[in-house]
Amino acid sequence: MDTLQKYVFRSFMAAFALAFLVLTFVLTIGLLVQIVGLMLRGLPIAQVVRFICVGFPETLQWTVPLALLVSTVLVFSRLSADSEIAAMRACGVNLMRVSALPVAFAALCTAICMFVNFEIVPRAHRMRRELKSSVNVETAVDLLEPGRNITDFPKVKLYFESKDDATSRILYNVSAYETSNPRCPRYVTATKVQVDQNGSDVSLDMYGVTVSPIDENRPGTLKMDRYMQTFTNVLKRTKYFLREKDYRFFGLLEQIDRADAKVAETEAAGPEAFAKLMSAPGASGADARNAQGGGAPSPEEAYRKSLKAERKWASELRVEFMKRLVSACGAICFVLLGIPLGMKAQRKESSVGMGLALLVALGFYLSVILATSLGKNPAMHAEIVIWLPVAACLAIAAVMIPRRL
Repeated sequence: MDTLQKYVFRSFMAAFALAFLVLTFVLTIGLLVQIVGLMLRGLPIAQVVRFICVGFPETLQWTVPLALLVSTVLVFSRLSADSEIAAMRACGVNLMRVSALPVAFAALCTAICMFVNFEIVPRAHRMRRELKSSVNVETAVDLLEPGRNITDFPKVKLYFESKDDATSRILYNVSAYETSNPRCPRYVTATKVQVDQNGSDVSLDMYGVTVSPIDENRPGTLKMDRYMQTFTNVLKRTKYFLREKDYRFFGLLEQIDRADAKVAETEAAGPEAFAKLMSAPGASGADARNAQGGGAPSPEEAYRKSLKAERKWASELRVEFMKRLVSACGAICFVLLGIPLGMKAQRKESSVGMGLALLVALGFYLSVILATSLGKNPAMHAEIVIWLPVAACLAIAAVMIPRRL
């Protein structure tokens, strides 16, 4: 029995490793295309490596369960198609014991996926968003492209015909429209510009320059052989706000408790609290109009909107928590389904089980996506609905495994 278990498990692990590598490559193609595009535009290698490192963990929540499903179906369908399953039955071999090691490995992968989903993926998601903001600031000048209008900078619009091949920071035939002073937008042209960057400021050392107008008090045009211009704070970093995907296990639980407490507090306060707030001595003119019914929302309407928003946020947090658990449970569910589906295959029909398994995986993830979208409506209790694909997989496996094994 030990020999058969090791034989099946070795085949299973070999198929899993191959399926994992192939699926990882397929699911990261989009990321790789973006990175190659940035490399061609001059993104430093260090930034490329950081993008790859923070993008890879997010694929694990998909590749591990799917690789387990594919490897399980491939191995057991081959055993069935080669009549090895029939030979084991004829020799009185307990097929459940033969399948024990793949199931145990799937349970281990479920635990690993839970750790990845709750600890690794949130960190990677947050780092990726911060890295995008950092790249936009730190390498924006290096990524400038000639021959197009550049509107990436909030207070400057640029156009230039070409740039030096040796260094991407020498531009030729440049036109700039600068609006850092809203009262006095200016047009600046130059035959040659040396670009330097200091944090969020961009400095231009320009040759053959025309500036129009000169400044707010002088509307004329100024011509100079050389002119230094600094555009301050044009590469401002965007402020980062945490989302539900950015919270790790304990942080997410803490946010759920806070959201539920806020909902309970608002429900206990009732519309009267909003009425008192609007009628307070320090209330603004808009608040006074609210109290007088001047077309603005009434205290009752403001209360309902506030309560609805708080319930929605609490529901989305709970759904995010459950989604991570359900995604991890997909590993064990797919193996339990893959074993009987693989054994279903007969000679020359080995693709049948794989087709059914892929349909099951598609239905599983579509159900998770649908339940996640329902999280915006607290009345739908999406945190419970999202468990339906797991329950369905376990129910189907409970029916099929005794029949096949």
